[in-house]
Amino acid sequence: MPAIAINNLDLYYGSFQALKGITSFFKEKTITALIGPSGCGKSTLLRCLNRMNDLIDGIRIEGQVLIGDKDIYAPGTDLIQLRKEVGMVFQRPNPFPLSILENVIFGLKIHGQLPSEKKKWEKIAFRALSAVGLWETLKDRLKESALSLTLEQQQRVCIARIVALQSRIVLMDEPCSALDPMATEKIESLMLNLKENFTIVIVTHNMQQAARISEETGFMLLGDLIEFGPTGQIFTKPQDDRTNDYITGRYG
Repeated sequence: MPAIAINNLDLYYGSFQALKGITSFFKEKTITALIGPSGCGKSTLLRCLNRMNDLIDGIRIEGQVLIGDKDIYAPGTDLIQLRKEVGMVFQRPNPFPLSILENVIFGLKIHGQLPSEKKKWEKIAFRALSAVGLWETLKDRLKESALSLTLEQQQRVCIARIVALQSRIVLMDEPCSALDPMATEKIESLMLNLKENFTIVIVTHNMQQAARISEETGFMLLGDLIEFGPTGQIFTKPQDDRTNDYITGRYG
């Protein structure tokens, strides 16, 4: 069973159709990249996977998104539980103006899963920050503000929040767009490590990044999923001329 299955998904902003009959599936513990020119629907599709688009007025969605065997658009879906299972990392790091420790445990606190014994909080931080490669660097700085960290460290702390929640799926919307090349390389390395335990879907304008880290890639254009398959095939032997035109830089 795939981690995520999308069946004939349409999305409308008022009368404008932004997603057109999207059907695809994303494998468990795999990095899947969504590529395409600006405005093609990549981020809109990504936000459908944890219903973040629900926060936008005038949105209408038809079709199915299955996480495991559950349709997340079915009536009665617990959105709080959904967003616990499907975490989101944004373009620019968004740590809270709190201590590093409070940032890591924030999700658990919101979901009512934070142990009352404060001595257990550091154990949670140890596990989450170790997973993102920051424990040794930050273990003596847990009371410092997360805003004092570098952008790359802030992004790692944001990912650590998801690790602490034990989410199964991580959505990443241009997670390296605010980072320099060295920081980008570190975040990419982190993603490759995290896929051992998480299903990752990443939106990126950086085709080299998609080629480096993803196992599967989907190319989108004007709200359509034009082509989806193994990353090597998409970048070397695309089946659709529009994919080839984008990959080779003819437009986009």
